[in-house]
Amino acid sequence: MLAELCQKSQVTIPEEIIIKLGLSEGDKLDVFEKDGTICLMPVTVYPKKYLNEIKEELNNVKAKIASGEQPVFDSVDALFDKLEAE
Repeated sequence: MLAELCQKSQVTIPEEIIIKLGLSEGDKLDVFEKDGTICLMPVTVYPKKYLNEIKEELNNVKAKIASGEQPVFDSVDALFDKLEAE
């Protein structure tokens, strides 16, 4: 498929690709060059507040694991065995 570089360095992505990837207006794309090729990669952008909440939760879990308060399982099966026993 050919696309033409238009005014303001804009390129129209063919509809077939938009549909195949499930993209819609407003979606974010990372644009980068690799080995002489222009690459577009769909990305999800999360608000900093959301990321900070996740970091805080991870730090809390790490602290619980370190203190022995949070059980750690070697496998998913071990986790389910524990849950079924309760």
